[in-house]
Amino acid sequence: MDSLEVGERRLTIDRATESDVPELVALLADDVLGAGREVSELEPYLAAFRDIDSDPHQYLAAVRDVDGSLVGTMQLTLIPGLARGGAKRLQIEAVRLASSVRGTGLGTALFAWAHDYGRQHGASLAQLTSDKTRVDALRFYEQLGYQASHEGFKRHLC
Repeated sequence: MDSLEVGERRLTIDRATESDVPELVALLADDVLGAGREVSELEPYLAAFRDIDSDPHQYLAAVRDVDGSLVGTMQLTLIPGLARGGAKRLQIEAVRLASSVRGTGLGTALFAWAHDYGRQHGASLAQLTSDKTRVDALRFYEQLGYQASHEGFKRHLC
């Protein structure tokens, strides 16, 4: 378990557990986009959690406040690759913070922790995707030094 100091707050970061899934889903659904994408049935999320948890290249973070309440999450994926001289990438996805901690500096501290995690695991590049309509998130990522260097594409397979 790692800890973060954000102002006078002390938070912990640990690998999420299956019992965290309902709260993680609530964080994912707690915005305009998530409210329309997430579903009420828990079983698909539990199955996905089991896949994530069994993969050593995945880290689903649970950020807790001093009371143990879940206030943030992000999914980290280590991607080995041949490109860039065999570089390993750190993919950062599903970043969510509870409304009670937004604007406190936790996001910046969480990303610094994630970048350290990536370095410790041999990653030389961090990358993420964000919906184009998340204007505040895009601005935040740019403030962290991320560059909108690529155009992304998605295709539904089902």
